Amino acid sequence: MSEIQVTQPGMADEPVMLPIEPYVSRDYALAEGEKLWPKVWQPACRVEELPKVGDFVTYDIADESIIVVRSSTENISAYYNVCQHRGRRLTKGCGHTSRFYCTFHGWAWNIDGSNHNVHDREDFGDSLDGVDLSLPEVRVGEWGGWVWINMDPDAEPLEQYLEPAFSMLGRFELDKMRFRWRQWLVFPCNWKTALGAFNESYHVNASHPQLTRGHPPMAWWCRAGGRHGWHGPAGLRGGADSEHAKGLSAARGEAGADPRVAVANDLQMMWETLQATTTETFVKASKRLVDELPEGATMEEVGQHLLLAAKADDAARGVIWPEIEPEHLAVTGIDWHLFPNLIILPSLTTALVYRARPNGNDPDSCIFEVMVLERFPEGEEPQSDWVYEPDPTEEKWRLILAQDFNNMPEVQKGMKSRGFRGARMNPISELPTTHFFRKLAEYMGDEHAPVPVKGE
Repeated sequence: MSEIQVTQPGMADEPVMLPIEPYVSRDYALAEGEKLWPKVWQPACRVEELPKVGDFVTYDIADESIIVVRSSTENISAYYNVCQHRGRRLTKGCGHTSRFYCTFHGWAWNIDGSNHNVHDREDFGDSLDGVDLSLPEVRVGEWGGWVWINMDPDAEPLEQYLEPAFSMLGRFELDKMRFRWRQWLVFPCNWKTALGAFNESYHVNASHPQLTRGHPPMAWWCRAGGRHGWHGPAGLRGGADSEHAKGLSAARGEAGADPRVAVANDLQMMWETLQATTTETFVKASKRLVDELPEGATMEEVGQHLLLAAKADDAARGVIWPEIEPEHLAVTGIDWHLFPNLIILPSLTTALVYRARPNGNDPDSCIFEVMVLERFPEGEEPQSDWVYEPDPTEEKWRLILAQDFNNMPEVQKGMKSRGFRGARMNPISELPTTHFFRKLAEYMGDEHAPVPVKGE
């Protein structure tokens, strides 16, 4: 396995500007279909979407379409979604089948990819003798509960491709989580524009003011390793003795905030405005803090008690937490961008996940999906389906996502302005985005790499 280079917390990238063409150019979008998507590992679906032999999911990416199917009790297979007679696609969406049937001329294939039927085969004489009519296979791997596909037969192993996420996020046992809810929509922006709204926290204070409520801004550390980037909180901007920190203390004092109440209120707000990054177990446990801890308890005491209480509550209902040391949680951070198009916000018993895909070859449109995963007692996993929700409002998507959605199409429009010179990246807080574009340029060409900039 090749060595993974990782930047350390507190290190800054060089100031750069991102090129505009990758966001707005149709030619670039077309080139992605040749240079990027056939060469990378990408999550096609969750393993839980294929519980029975014959269950399948159709995964569309740019102009390509892949059938992912449970071909046997032990195996999941993937094939190019194309009839070997006249090229008609065989499946749409998801479902269950004993064989793939082309409704154009009646050719059919078994779920192991072998040809089952050629209509009026005798008409072909001996021209089909010895000819491989099976569905062409696509490489498949599993990690984190996802089924990953790669169209490149010579691609590096999935484990190597995913490092350091493979090792660092493996501790969270994402494969033991199941869907709690999942929604998608077609959004009027490039898929990279969509991801750029979620792989950094530099935007939190401006885009989500309710999360800070007048408190001083947070600082963020960022890392990059292999193809991937991630980040986490570095404390109050300026440190504990800064004016920001003093302002936070003053704000809490003026409000008469009790840490027991403040934590409960924050968790309740996250639950109401996102229904992600926390669970009902944590919300319920937080509401008992005022009864289970004495007045004057410190924020650290409140946090420790809440973790122990929630862990016990989950254990009582059959949800066992993974054993992860605080030191590992600290370096893992809160947000991972797995190249090219998956973002995971992991925690002990839940994960918020985003996936963005091009909508065909339109540079101004993408398929954007949000899924929330959670650990449930065995046999009590909720039944869920993908819900298409085209209305990007608070009513349909809750406040936090609606705030992010409000930015994305306006960024896409603005990048086409004659007055836009290029995205000038924060060298610390937006390092994952810059790293993503450097890795993207390795597939697409160095002429599209971030450009170093200096002041006059």
